[in-house]
Amino acid sequence: MADTSAPSPHPSQTGPVTGTGSTAGSGSAVPGTLKLTAGITWRLLIVIAGLVVAGYVLDLIFPVVFALFFALLVTAWTQPIMNLINKVLPKVVSMILALLVILTLVVVIVGAVVRSTLNEGPKLVASVESGVTQVQDWLKTGPLQMTDDSMNNLLDQVTTWAKGLATGFLGDAVGALGSVGTLVIAASVFFYGVVFFLMSPQTIWSWLISWMPGRMQTPVNVSGHMAWDAISGYTRGIVIVAFADALLVFIGLLILQVPLAPALAALVFLGAFIPVIGAPIATFFAAIVALAERGPIVALLVIGLTVLVGSFDGDVLQPLVMGKAVSLHPLAIVFAIAAGGITLGIVGALIAVPIAGAIYKVAKYLTGRDPDNPYPPPSTPPAPAAAT
Repeated sequence: MADTSAPSPHPSQTGPVTGTGSTAGSGSAVPGTLKLTAGITWRLLIVIAGLVVAGYVLDLIFPVVFALFFALLVTAWTQPIMNLINKVLPKVVSMILALLVILTLVVVIVGAVVRSTLNEGPKLVASVESGVTQVQDWLKTGPLQMTDDSMNNLLDQVTTWAKGLATGFLGDAVGALGSVGTLVIAASVFFYGVVFFLMSPQTIWSWLISWMPGRMQTPVNVSGHMAWDAISGYTRGIVIVAFADALLVFIGLLILQVPLAPALAALVFLGAFIPVIGAPIATFFAAIVALAERGPIVALLVIGLTVLVGSFDGDVLQPLVMGKAVSLHPLAIVFAIAAGGITLGIVGALIAVPIAGAIYKVAKYLTGRDPDNPYPPPSTPPAPAAAT
């Protein structure tokens, strides 16, 4: 039989083939890696733009936001005591008594720190000045052989840096709080925030969740509880950690017979509220005092005490007291403190770690990296119909 099929056209007579194969015009296609990078980039830019807008709005009402955040911190301290008293007394009475207990503890601790500082402050300043003088003499006569001009330039730079840092921290904090009227408004928000956070926290949170779309309510609810666990756990634990650090340094200084141990322990207590770097910086003054009063050997032992207490703090005390409340790497903690200090001064340095810990826990949950809380949440089976 004759072949009736039409002859296939010559390749030169056909147009370009489209599709996924290697064809003419494929060289103009955008590589997949570039598409992926561009997609991630513009999404990140949108997120950053949203954060900038949110930061600008929060900056406009910063005193109110700070008052609410500080009310949350006080609530974290007060709630366990209130729940304990509420087992035998009404809720309102329990709240009042718990707040009085917290206020009394704050007054006692602050009073002890202030009293110790006032009683031994002049001696502490004199010892620090004497220790700094000995360090200067060693820099001149020791291996470095620094000249007077080099020494003066170094001191001027350190002094300028310290003054600028202190002025920036305190200035930012005071400037953010504003005028007397703003302080009154912030104080009112703080007072009512504490009362309602203690009396009806679940009602407030349920109302906020009710405004979310249905598919977002569960993730937002879980994220909120995680953030609260991080902030409250850190807030309660840091007081215990600070007290333990100060007590250990106080005992060590007594053993080494370093004078002014109460005032130095008070400095360590205050410094410990800024994790990782606060207590070692405060203990540096103890080493200077030891150098002036007891000599270089004891000063080196005090530095060793600083390392020992810091290791005990980071490796034993914080994991034991705070648990998983703030599971951040020390470098991340230092970065958060630096960012908070630059942004909001001393206030930012104090609140940076709990906020960073809360953000980390929520991000870990939302990206599906939290084995205890899978995301997206498993679907809940429908409830069985009631028998009729």
